[in-house]
Amino acid sequence: MSPAPIRLPQAGGGVREYRPRAEPLRYEPGAAPLLSRTVFSAAHVVADPYADTTPDSPAAVDWDATLAFRRHLWAHGLGVAEAMDTAQRGMGLDWAGAAELIRRSAAEARAVGGRIACGVGTDQLTGPDRLTGPAGLPAVVAAYEEQLALVEETGSQAILMASRALAAAARSAEDYLDVYGRLLRQAGEPVILHWLGPMFDPALDGYWGSTDLDTATETFLEVVAAHPDKVDGIKVSLLDAGREVALRRRLPEGVRCYTGDDFHYPELIAGDEHGFSHALLGVFDPLGPLAAEAVRNLDSGDPAAFRALLDPTVALSRHLFQAPTRFYKTGVVLLAWLAGHQEHFAMVGGLQSARSLPHLARAYELADGLGLFPDPELAADRMRSLLTVYGVPR
Repeated sequence: MSPAPIRLPQAGGGVREYRPRAEPLRYEPGAAPLLSRTVFSAAHVVADPYADTTPDSPAAVDWDATLAFRRHLWAHGLGVAEAMDTAQRGMGLDWAGAAELIRRSAAEARAVGGRIACGVGTDQLTGPDRLTGPAGLPAVVAAYEEQLALVEETGSQAILMASRALAAAARSAEDYLDVYGRLLRQAGEPVILHWLGPMFDPALDGYWGSTDLDTATETFLEVVAAHPDKVDGIKVSLLDAGREVALRRRLPEGVRCYTGDDFHYPELIAGDEHGFSHALLGVFDPLGPLAAEAVRNLDSGDPAAFRALLDPTVALSRHLFQAPTRFYKTGVVLLAWLAGHQEHFAMVGGLQSARSLPHLARAYELADGLGLFPDPELAADRMRSLLTVYGVPR
């Protein structure tokens, strides 16, 4: 029996009736591991809704729900990319909270045999005063080193994230080459290098020493070429499929490309006659079970079935990641609540207010149409409760 119709507000004003689907598309956990692609889901954190916090105070995390969501991803064969921007790193989650998240998630990964890679950044450095003058770059290196040591101590793979502090302190491409060279020489195991574009974080505009992407690409590739034994792969989050394909074709042998392109991921993961991208994606947080099932079709040699499953999800992903792209986390957490992975729609830093009600309503509609909710009636009931708070009549 289909859930009762729901009245959804529209972007242009007014409301319209939507009838939720009756049955989800079920993808059971415990299936075979993924073989043909390495796939990470960048996972969100679950806030503690009862904590007496303000947007400027340290994050209060519901650790039980946060770790339970990671077990959900591991159960479907996905890796977890921890303490990345999807976890609101730098948008509500500070370094102290991220460090605790890394420790707890790494311990959980060891307990269940899950794959994990963790973000290494410089978010201990707050305020421009610490980045000016000759002490700026050494402070950036020291901050990176502290986080790299913690991640490696937990037994996790390191993801060297793009750094707002480095973007502020660097004066040339040579500064990037020097900083990354120091870090890669001391890394115990091969790392993933992350190029996060300014659409995800405006403070990263001009990363690698230039606002010209062709010039920046050459510096990025120079870092990789100088240390191929220390680079497992690169994660590219520029929302530019052509640039990613060109980049991956120039990588040294053995260095992987992990797509972070939440607009073009099906074609990039499927690949072409010259190669393919692995995946490290925020949209694989809500899409986890479906994405894993799609990749298993690649494992069995059926790229058409892979595309048939994953192509229809792009409309939802483009909606979640529409400008301003950095607020995609709000839609991700909404869908986790509607899917029953957490008991509330609250976010660290109060970020649940970062998207409009019509935006959230459309995210619900698109996700429901894909069959992403294990219990469509629960999802519809929770969406109705949110609409009521905003004054939409039932």
